[in-house]
Amino acid sequence: MASLNVGSLGEYIREQRRNAQYSLRQLAEAAGVSNPYLSQIERGLRKPSAEILQQIAKALRISAETLYVQAGILEERRGEGLELRASILADPLITERQKQALLAVYDAFLKENAAPAPGATTDGSATQNTHREER
Repeated sequence: MASLNVGSLGEYIREQRRNAQYSLRQLAEAAGVSNPYLSQIERGLRKPSAEILQQIAKALRISAETLYVQAGILEERRGEGLELRASILADPLITERQKQALLAVYDAFLKENAAPAPGATTDGSATQNTHREER
């Protein structure tokens, strides 16, 4: 696990808060954290837990994964469905449990597709054993 990069994390959260046109107090209230604590996070003085990052992400309507990457908790993926993940996590019509279930199914599909299928060639095409009748 990478070390927590709180300075740039705080700057990133501040930038996202300003883009969302939230005051520090409004974001703190929406995320369920104290105003002084959020201020300390933004200034790089505090290392928030993954749970607090998730609450902040939810309040900002961004993916928690994005904040985890900024914090150094997760390594950035090479574009593997980040837009899809962000869309799922930002959807207000489904619960957090449902969001996590969708992401788990998606991850399972990615894992399944990453493993070469039996009989597949290195270029991904399937080999065929055709038997031709000789005449």
